[in-house]
Amino acid sequence: MSKNKPRDVQVYPIATDTRILRSRSWSRLRFEIEYALAKGTTANSYLIESEKSAIIDPPGETFTEIYLKALQQRFHLDELDYVILGHVNPNRAATLKALLKIAPQITFVCSNPGAINLRSALENPDLQILVMRGEETLDLGNGHNLQFIPTPNPRYADQLCTYDPQTEILYSDKLFGAHVCGDQVFDEGWEIYNEDRRYYFDCLMAPHARQVETALDKLADFPVRMYATGHGPLVRYGLIDLTKAYRQWSKQQTSADLTVALIYASAYGNTATLAQAIARGITKAGVAVESINCEFTEPEEIRAAVEKAGGFVIGSPTLGGHAPTPVQTALGIVLSTATNNKLAGVFGSFGWSGEAVDLIEGKLKDAGYRFGFDTIRVKFKPDDATLQLCEEAGTDFAQALKKARKVRSPSQPATTVEQAVGRIVGSLCVLTAKEGDRSSAMLASWVSQASFSPPGLTIAVAKDRAVETLTHSGNKFVLNILKEGNHLGLMKHFLKPFGPGQDRFADVAAEEAENGSPILTDALAYLECSVQNRMESGDHWLVYATVENGKLLDSDGVTAVHHRKSATHY
Repeated sequence: MSKNKPRDVQVYPIATDTRILRSRSWSRLRFEIEYALAKGTTANSYLIESEKSAIIDPPGETFTEIYLKALQQRFHLDELDYVILGHVNPNRAATLKALLKIAPQITFVCSNPGAINLRSALENPDLQILVMRGEETLDLGNGHNLQFIPTPNPRYADQLCTYDPQTEILYSDKLFGAHVCGDQVFDEGWEIYNEDRRYYFDCLMAPHARQVETALDKLADFPVRMYATGHGPLVRYGLIDLTKAYRQWSKQQTSADLTVALIYASAYGNTATLAQAIARGITKAGVAVESINCEFTEPEEIRAAVEKAGGFVIGSPTLGGHAPTPVQTALGIVLSTATNNKLAGVFGSFGWSGEAVDLIEGKLKDAGYRFGFDTIRVKFKPDDATLQLCEEAGTDFAQALKKARKVRSPSQPATTVEQAVGRIVGSLCVLTAKEGDRSSAMLASWVSQASFSPPGLTIAVAKDRAVETLTHSGNKFVLNILKEGNHLGLMKHFLKPFGPGQDRFADVAAEEAENGSPILTDALAYLECSVQNRMESGDHWLVYATVENGKLLDSDGVTAVHHRKSATHY
């Protein structure tokens, strides 16, 4: 897949009277945590042509021009009756305005929160809108009597799924998607998408696991043969397995005994993006997130989430020098509900000044709360490095919560089995990785050669390691094998705690490998590696990578070996 290929629109018939228009970007679209695998994406739109016609989910402004051109080559827009929106965001406004200019007769179909967002995004209070609350249907003729299922969550409070009984297609909007671009319309050989779909779930759905479970319960009533997703390949061959996986992954979150209440509001989507990155860091460390968009949440629900949580994080934009009213209300609930032994965190984005973030931080400090990470202030749109900082801050927050719980529950002595497992010996290595503005490293001893042809190795990466984000299939890294005698300095350096976003390589001798990752020049040898795939293994990912280059830096040196006393300690 070439990342330099121009954006295009792939049109394909998928069922009776039904076509998909896949607006394809072969490289990463924008700064959002769920795009971090950088495999491109598709913005999927659908056209149903029956006695009446409907477009479902036109793409964002990145694709406005090429999408409308592809559409007009195949369909007379003056005959278009409806535009159905699974969710509304400002990014879609340019496409919708252009559609309205060509086809002013159209009626929009969306949820009630979607109608509010739509009028705001298009700056037009007089739009023709059909609001679907769950009971209404829309008959396009010839059996296409569409049904609507509201599936809201804190990030997308207006999310609406559409079901066509004629084709048994569920238009699932954000659910069941993946950010991957290719020529395949359907998911033949669906297991190749497992990693992409899991990562998409972890980033977008895990913080809303309770709402995902509710959505799955609602959707279970419909005989579905295909998920027509908002992004990535359509789910046909892997439908049963992916539905089961969503159940399982959601259950892992909702059954966790340690949670964080993540409370925020977002004016332009930037604060929500920060919240998403922080949530990703928390959940990857094995702590659940109860995500709360306080613009759409009742006070009692906020109070219940804060009471249950081990800690809370509050995020806010700054509007007119203040926090929005819903954030101020939520802050009052937190201050009156949360005991000050709960861990706190604050973040926010702003255009010109960040008074709201300072106000929240000050109130919490005055009330005596401890902070799980340094307050995060972001001007305008976050970039890759900022999202990495947010993710690492979330992981630090979760680890601090887990550590506090361990202190309250004294650890048990290692069993004889754990002591025996701990005697498995491994070479001491440092995995280093860099992609764009993001870089990280970790000390590793769970490394093993896995293949001769091609030369390959496996390495176990804990789920809560910062570098984990850079060890997905397609990523590159360097494995630096340490040398007995001088390994203690490097071992000590990479074992120390790093703050979110802190440069791991500031105080070590390093140079850039051909794959862009750092080589530690004091190592015994290094291997440049490319991740082929990975397998979930308890609290670790087992990463299989092939070796593409390497060098022995000291022919007289001996590999440093790590001896442990227990399977439960590094």
